[in-house]
Amino acid sequence: MGIEDRRFDVNLSILFTELPLLERPAAAAAAGFTAVELWWPWVDSPTPARPQLDALKGAIEDAGVRLTGLNFYAGRLPGPDRGALSLPGEESARFRANVEVAADFAGSLGCTALNALYGNRVAGVDPAEQDALALENLALAARAADRIGAILLIEALNRHESPRCPLVSAQAAVEVADRVNEATGLGNAMFLMDLYHLAMNGEDLPRVIETHAARTGHVQIADSPGRGAPGTGSLPLADLLDRLAKAGYDGWIGLEYQPGGRPSAEAFDWLPREARAAR
Repeated sequence: MGIEDRRFDVNLSILFTELPLLERPAAAAAAGFTAVELWWPWVDSPTPARPQLDALKGAIEDAGVRLTGLNFYAGRLPGPDRGALSLPGEESARFRANVEVAADFAGSLGCTALNALYGNRVAGVDPAEQDALALENLALAARAADRIGAILLIEALNRHESPRCPLVSAQAAVEVADRVNEATGLGNAMFLMDLYHLAMNGEDLPRVIETHAARTGHVQIADSPGRGAPGTGSLPLADLLDRLAKAGYDGWIGLEYQPGGRPSAEAFDWLPREARAAR
């Protein structure tokens, strides 16, 4: 499979952030992309007012791009927060309030993947209590995703940037997805394979691909170190994407990297324009 046969989308929560949110879908389209993904855009509001939701929906539709992935509410990203669903008290309540709102918004745009980020460990709280809360909330999210015909994504982060996050390996994330599927019987919880995070954890990426490609519902890329565009670090991303294709993965590849002190529109020189529009 050549690069032109792959399906790339742009994460508008890390690229084009020099622009207001509602201008980013059109900017991605102007750069040649036909698909975008987002972290939950309203970091302080799991249940934004209808005009805010409608304005973003309209911006995506007017730009002529497809929304391929959306995070559930996860607190401040980027920042110290890494998810809300396993945090006792107010934050997990905010996550639960967001579940149907996020699913309805995603469904209205034909989005087929929802990402639920695990929360940090909390001092003084039994990890088993947090894991039980997480499973309860992930099952709720899986059912909401299933209602709109979407999958639920479980992502591993990296221990350097998220030292209190318990999901810092591919195996840990896959095991959580398995527990969610067992709890719901839906089978729609899948692994989000973020090659940057896994590389930062020192994982054997060819082995991760060989072992977990069949359980992978989405892939995200950034070079490492630095979380920049492909070619700015030392990851053999072209080879890794070839391995993914040979292992049978033909889904979306999210560009979730930092533009590196330049306008985002200039951060795609590694990817020919003709390869940016999804086939």
